[in-house]
Amino acid sequence: MKAAVMEKVGAPLSIRDVAIMEPGPREVLVRTAAVGLCHSDLHMIHGIYPLPLPAVLGHEVSGVVEAVGSEVAGLKAGDHVVGCLSVYCGHCPVCASGHQVLCQNPEVKQPAGKADRLRLAGNPLSQVFNLSGFAEQILVHENTLVRIRQDMPLDRAALLGCAVITGTGAVFHSAKVQPGSSVVVVGCGGVGLSAINGAAIAGAARIIAVDMLPAKLELARKFGATDVVNAGAGDAVAQVLSLTGGGVDFAFECIGLKQTVEQCYAMLGPAGTATVIGLFRPDAKIELPAIDFLREKRIQGSLMGSNRLSVDIPRLVELYMQGKLLLDDLISQRISLDEINEGFIAMQSGNVARCVVTFPRVGGL
Repeated sequence: MKAAVMEKVGAPLSIRDVAIMEPGPREVLVRTAAVGLCHSDLHMIHGIYPLPLPAVLGHEVSGVVEAVGSEVAGLKAGDHVVGCLSVYCGHCPVCASGHQVLCQNPEVKQPAGKADRLRLAGNPLSQVFNLSGFAEQILVHENTLVRIRQDMPLDRAALLGCAVITGTGAVFHSAKVQPGSSVVVVGCGGVGLSAINGAAIAGAARIIAVDMLPAKLELARKFGATDVVNAGAGDAVAQVLSLTGGGVDFAFECIGLKQTVEQCYAMLGPAGTATVIGLFRPDAKIELPAIDFLREKRIQGSLMGSNRLSVDIPRLVELYMQGKLLLDDLISQRISLDEINEGFIAMQSGNVARCVVTFPRVGGL
């Protein structure tokens, strides 16, 4: 099969012929339909998060099941599925406590370079995030996948596995946004727009979008923002405090920068909650004014929207089919696997919400 292989930090990905193994007892072979380009992939390409090379990136993926292992019970050939990096075992103490998204059981979540599922010229390739979606096929543990209804377009379904479940889940699960509340979302990429969309679905009365690009702010209005703040045109904190008369109930940081986390915390009103979604450099630190804790302001993290994978993705599919989840508008470009490097260049320009690699030979797009 063809795959986009990362062979060197900072270099373009190479389209190579890659061998994929047969499914083991609890593994599933999937023909890839679509895979989104995510900033997490870009961080790895730039070497911010080191990994054994060569490797195949890509984790925001959908496809059609081709074959299942001998112990797989919930999936069969022909099923349409969405893959997600928050694979879980279901029986460790973390899973048993209701936090499946935090599962680190090596039975299902193997570090890059440990799983022997892909080979290049006879040598092992690193499977990244237990998925490696930048390829015509993926071989994964069954708990990586969720079956979806077959009338759901697979190019849009792919976005559910990362950007959308992360943004909406942070709203629904991590922060538990209430109807009538006020929200600010800092960063209007794929995750931020999904958080805005989620806040609108949750019934937030005031949703303020903050970004430096006017085109993204206009898109944010389509996703449900009631107000927009151009952070490049003045003090974003002061603008939000002025709009709200003292701060918001919920703030969401969707970039992964020290400055924007601190700004989100400063945008809160009394008893407000800031939820950090963005992916940081490993050595990043933040500073907060301690006196604000006496106003019962809170800050928390959110991994992949604190998701419950097998429950959340079918629900998000239903919200899309009802016209409430705006996946059509989230896709800025559809490209082929051969154009993946151009897609990452477009991502770095800041002018796209989500760029999706599609494999037209797979039905359901």
